[in-house]
Amino acid sequence: MEEYILAIDQGTTSTRAVVFDRQGKVRAMSQREVSLNYPKPGWVEADAAEIWISVVYTMIDLVRNQQIDPKAICGIGITNQRETTVIWDKRTGVPIYPAIVWQSVQTADICQELRTEGAEELILKKTGLKLNPYFSASKIRWILDTQEGAREKAERGDLLFGTIDSWLVYRMTNQLHVTDYSNASRTMLFNIHTLSWDPELLRMFRIPETMLPEVKNSSEIYGMTAPYHFFGLEVPVAGIAGDQQAALFGHRCFAKGKAKNTYGTGCFLLMNAGDTPIISEQGLVTTIGWGLDGKITYALEGSIFSAGSAIQWLRDGLQIIDSVGESEELAESVEDSGGVYMVPAFTGMGAPYWEDKMKCTLLGITRGSNKAHIARAALESIAYQTREVMEAMHKDSQMKLSSLAVDGGASKNQLLMQFQSDILGKKVIRSECVEMTALGAAFLAGLAVGFWENTKELETLKIPESSFFPTLPEEEKESKFAKWKMAVQAARVFQGE
Repeated sequence: MEEYILAIDQGTTSTRAVVFDRQGKVRAMSQREVSLNYPKPGWVEADAAEIWISVVYTMIDLVRNQQIDPKAICGIGITNQRETTVIWDKRTGVPIYPAIVWQSVQTADICQELRTEGAEELILKKTGLKLNPYFSASKIRWILDTQEGAREKAERGDLLFGTIDSWLVYRMTNQLHVTDYSNASRTMLFNIHTLSWDPELLRMFRIPETMLPEVKNSSEIYGMTAPYHFFGLEVPVAGIAGDQQAALFGHRCFAKGKAKNTYGTGCFLLMNAGDTPIISEQGLVTTIGWGLDGKITYALEGSIFSAGSAIQWLRDGLQIIDSVGESEELAESVEDSGGVYMVPAFTGMGAPYWEDKMKCTLLGITRGSNKAHIARAALESIAYQTREVMEAMHKDSQMKLSSLAVDGGASKNQLLMQFQSDILGKKVIRSECVEMTALGAAFLAGLAVGFWENTKELETLKIPESSFFPTLPEEEKESKFAKWKMAVQAARVFQGE
């Protein structure tokens, strides 16, 4: 019987279950959308139970409709939307509040309060992160502060917190409460130098340590699936990594200075920083890439909050396209954006600005502007934001990237990838495996169960790719980018109510 590794990729708007063979090829894939709720402007929430059900659905679909024999699965890897926060009752396993999604800014007041108290420098020093509602800590505190009886239950040890990986492992196994180094490093509670939950930060956010999961390597056997959740079988759950770190691992960026960019709901550029954390002075964050064989690999990251979500807004908000895929065709119907610039700050701006209250702004519109110009401006905004992050990364690391590996749904957009290469002035390498995040989780699980021997074996796998090369004249490239910078400054000045 041919054997496989199963990766569960739980993203912001969908869940995918992907089966990989020993060559790293996708042999089957099932996907199910997950709904988001927006109870107030800037708030983004999800139903944690629906997220779990989506995982169950995709696994059942693989077996029933795609004829994957569950006995052929040697191990399971999990990769997840990071920072999204779930708190559930330890006795019942029922969440006490909807999952607060990473994009949500409903905890901005808590962050501002701590900023006023001078906590920002301490948090950066210990965690490598910016004091921002993006991360989990303020979300946990907000739930404990606002839900009746929650703080008392937490202090009694009756509540558990987890990012989505912890929530899924808890449900998939017999209630194991674990996470990995990469996800722990996104909570704003984990000291990336001591590799432990930080007592001072826990006191600052008023969070009992009993709520927190045990932190493990990104590649090890954490436990077995509960038979009633996996077709009567006990299969090792053996890999965990946050989605962006998983993509970095999937691209096999094992050497210091290697980088990738993932184009999803947000856009995330990560560079392998080696075994020593680089604390950013340019608005980036320091994070843990993975823990493997008892060794920690750090990464430098630029987090862009709105990428694919800007294209979704063209469909759902403006309703100028019927599907995300139509954005490329519409944008190609015009020669350029006609001077229109979009600053897609739907939930504020991430790196390198970290402006919580910025709003999406369209500039340069004339009577001659049409929906095609707006679509093109939305696509181009993704590339501009990526260049800003890459420039910050160059300054922090003192390393120049000669090329950029890319993946994610929007990387299939030919126009965007060509413009990305043009505005960077660098080669862009797109893997033909669009499930790079899932592949990283599969690699981590596969290493733990001996499916692959080591990272050197992973580097020998032949995964097809295509490349884009810059064609835009230098003067035009810099002129466009300078106007983008002006557009961002205009949006920073006007932040709305």
